[in-house]
Amino acid sequence: MTVTKPHLLLVDDDERLRDLLFKFLVDKGFFISTARDVTHARALMDTFIFDLMILDVMMPDEDGFSLTDSIRNGPTRMKDVPILLLTAMGETEDRIIGLGKGADDYLCKPFDPRELLLRLQAILKRSQGSNEVSILSLGKVSFDIKLNRLEKEGASIPLTTVESSLLKIFARHRGKPLSREDLASEYGGDMNPRTIDVQINRLRKKIEDDLKIPRYLQTVRGKGYILLPDA
Repeated sequence: MTVTKPHLLLVDDDERLRDLLFKFLVDKGFFISTARDVTHARALMDTFIFDLMILDVMMPDEDGFSLTDSIRNGPTRMKDVPILLLTAMGETEDRIIGLGKGADDYLCKPFDPRELLLRLQAILKRSQGSNEVSILSLGKVSFDIKLNRLEKEGASIPLTTVESSLLKIFARHRGKPLSREDLASEYGGDMNPRTIDVQINRLRKKIEDDLKIPRYLQTVRGKGYILLPDA
């Protein structure tokens, strides 16, 4: 079975450090998206859901404290993402501010990338299972994972076994692109890429308002498909 890599967002205006950490963390088995500032980070957050965010505190347009605060008080689908703050400031007061905003950990520059890796692994271990949800909200449609029930405004929508299985796979990895190979591997049955495309189209007919412009089950060019629920 394909193991989906943890998807991390690294936000830092220092291009050299960004590149160094990108290469280091990719080599350690992570899928990394990078942002040069908070504006860039927000654009990525509108598209993806991350397993963990690494935020620099001192940035030109908006600092990491402010972004952490807005995440913790923002949309349901993002507010629980683990956050590790990076900063050149080492005073106790700054650490207190960051943790008080809702950060999970705090690392002062300069640091050894190996220490960052250990901290990330510890945070992810603590947060295991936090990505599990019982109900997917897809606009007017909801999917109760435990009861295996898809409803639209209270009316039940029949699901095939394959459709139900695919929705559960997407729920486990919501906000992350999944290739056809990923989906076929997790499903575990005899499913080829063409079959997956057919099943995706069937699912879209049941959850999307506009099949020409899918809102929740989108295609990611060159990568596969991604589920972007409201919560």
